[in-house]
Amino acid sequence: MSGAGATKKKYLICVAWPYANGPQHIGHIAGAYLPPDIFARFQRMRGSDVLMVSGSDTHGTPVTIQAEKEGVTPAQIVERYHNLFIESYQKIGLTFDYFTHTGTESHARVVHEYFKDMLAKGYIYEDTSKQLFDTKAQRFLPDRYIEGECPLCGYKEARGDQCDQCGKTYDAVELKHPVSKMTGSRDLEVRETKHFYVDLGKLNEPLLAWISDGKQHWRKHVLNFAKGMLEKRELRGTAITRDLEWGVTIPLPGYETKRIYVWFEAVMGYLSATVEWAEASGKPEAWRDWWDSNTAGDVKSYYFIGKDNITFHTIHWPGYLIAKGGLNLPYDVPANEYLNSYGRKFSKSRGTSITVSDVLQRYQKDAWRYVLTALAPETGDVDFSWDDFLEKVNNELVANWGNLANRMLGFAFKRFDGRIPAPATELEADDQALLAEVKAGFQVVGDLYEGVKLRSALEEARRLSQRVNQYLSDRAPWTVIKTDPNRAATTVYVALQCIAWLKTMWAPILPDSSQLIHEALGFDGQLFGESYTEQRAEAGGSKHQVLRYDHKQAVGVWEASALPVGQTMRPPVAPFTKLDAAIVELEGAGAG
Repeated sequence: MSGAGATKKKYLICVAWPYANGPQHIGHIAGAYLPPDIFARFQRMRGSDVLMVSGSDTHGTPVTIQAEKEGVTPAQIVERYHNLFIESYQKIGLTFDYFTHTGTESHARVVHEYFKDMLAKGYIYEDTSKQLFDTKAQRFLPDRYIEGECPLCGYKEARGDQCDQCGKTYDAVELKHPVSKMTGSRDLEVRETKHFYVDLGKLNEPLLAWISDGKQHWRKHVLNFAKGMLEKRELRGTAITRDLEWGVTIPLPGYETKRIYVWFEAVMGYLSATVEWAEASGKPEAWRDWWDSNTAGDVKSYYFIGKDNITFHTIHWPGYLIAKGGLNLPYDVPANEYLNSYGRKFSKSRGTSITVSDVLQRYQKDAWRYVLTALAPETGDVDFSWDDFLEKVNNELVANWGNLANRMLGFAFKRFDGRIPAPATELEADDQALLAEVKAGFQVVGDLYEGVKLRSALEEARRLSQRVNQYLSDRAPWTVIKTDPNRAATTVYVALQCIAWLKTMWAPILPDSSQLIHEALGFDGQLFGESYTEQRAEAGGSKHQVLRYDHKQAVGVWEASALPVGQTMRPPVAPFTKLDAAIVELEGAGAG
């Protein structure tokens, strides 16, 4: 917790922008959306100044592909899935300070200014390129309208701009055996067309110097991936416009049939969302507190993404920031690997997914938050199965932490007149040892949260919870109370104090159940604030929905506060529901 008069630490938390072309699945949540929320909640509890921003990517070609499949406009697809994202994020408890989309006036203005600035500085140039033309559709094909064999690793279902298998990027004309996803035609011709390019090659040395300065806090696989590209001098001119009618316009006359490509404009959403947040907050210049390197040098910028976005967040976006000058560069890029299911990759476009909006109708929010954190693919791909879900909910969450909180809160409320009992005898060595060990968890678990080692933070909190369970099994206050009520009262107080501390440690991962335990112990107020939606007006009367978080009334603090003796408790509510083993067969039917 910051001391009186101390300057708050500032954390800008930037979260990957999902394509608004289909519902979010649990792989998305585990990889890129739940981790930043856990991190943000922890930082707010320790008194940091946090701004967590993101939004729907409305201009990616997956949006137009979905629109053409359904025979509707891209705008209709965007509105449907953008609103569904917001609904899903609220259900699973993501506390965005501002979640918008890339179709706003603020975003277009920021992209236009950025484009013109980089063009004037010589980082953007115009050139003729070769692109694939679908003779059946009589149009140039955007990258995502093409599929074929990766020219680098041989993956058979590689996209036109990036391979899901090896993660490398390339030009669509390099694909082997390309096929049009628009018409299914293989009768594709290579034709010339004019486009604008970012000269990434010119940025290779500045990027390499920055990434090699020893100040990076990136995961090893992220740093090695980016540094390897830069050391090989692989960067080259990359086209940032396309022959499209859907997207951010080019701010120059004569290019009305072309648009700025999502590669260039979507990553600028982090900046434009902050600008829009500042405008919506009535402080239009407040974005500078988070981005201007002259005034926001102490801000730590975190980018939470999946591994398929590493290139764009460690090479492209930092390169654009260096080219612009005066803006903060990424402090950390906690890129996760993939959460797969039964050996298959989740995919919206291929229809292999377990959607968030679906499963949250049947299972507790905190159960999913627990399981997806326990399976967090922080260092390698992880496979999800419904057996895992059942095992982790019943035998870890319910049997360990849930059982501890439920039985002790219930026992204390019933046997000590609904008040926190006084430790009636002098604390013995094992009492003191347990309190010291659990209290030390604020440092141990806190350091793990701070290092974005969220799975390890969960494991340590679980270990401490089990230590309290073992203490109670050894002390058996439910039996001792019959012969030595004073000793039993001491045991119960020690256990409740540990539970009070543990609910704080668990809170970033398990906000709902921690709130229930907080209230059962007799505390008032909300540990966290609330997420809410509002309509952000645009010129011309159009509006779009945004998700915001209000933490002003939050009372959660990351500190080992003493549990007041005699505090009036509230009737406890079981924080978790044990699952029926039948869910494995019911949910897993057809999944294997």
